[in-house]
Amino acid sequence: MYNVRYTNLYDLDQIYEIECETYSTHHWSKKSFISELTTEYSKYLVCELESETNKIVGFTGYWIVGNEGHITTMAVRPLNRKKGVADILLYNLIKSAVHNSIKWLTLEVRVSNYPAVALYSKYRFKQLGIRKNYYQDNNEDALILWTDDITKPEYSIFLDARLT
Repeated sequence: MYNVRYTNLYDLDQIYEIECETYSTHHWSKKSFISELTTEYSKYLVCELESETNKIVGFTGYWIVGNEGHITTMAVRPLNRKKGVADILLYNLIKSAVHNSIKWLTLEVRVSNYPAVALYSKYRFKQLGIRKNYYQDNNEDALILWTDDITKPEYSIFLDARLT
C-alpha cells in the first residue's frame, strides 16, 4: 500500500506542499528544505502511495549528530492521516538511524500534540525534559523525548514485532 524511500530534490515541491498544509504560517521555507536535503548529516524519508507513483503522502527526517539522531520533522497530508502513515515513517526512520550507526533518537514535540506523543510512546520514546516557550507561534512548551539504545537486540526484536 505504501512505499518508503529516501528523498531527493525532485520531492521538494510535494514536501513543501505537505509542510504548508500541516504547519500553516509557521512552516519551513523551501530554502530550509534544500539545505536539509543536500547535507550529508541529515536523512529524509518520504512515504508514497504504491498505487500512485510519486504521490508523496508524508515525510520525516533526522540529523546525525555523532551517534545520536535528532528527529527534525514529520508531516502527513491531512487526507492521509489516521491511516498508519506516521507509524510507517517512524518505523523506517528508526531502521535508517540504526543503519547509520545511531544509538539514540531525540526530538521535541508540542505538549498539546497528543497523537504525536502517543506515536512516539509506542516506539518507547520517553520524556526526559521540557523546553519552556519553545514554539514561536504561541510560546507553547515542548516535551523532550529520547529513546534508549536502539541498537540493542531487544529493541530490534521489539521494532520488528511492530510490523506484525
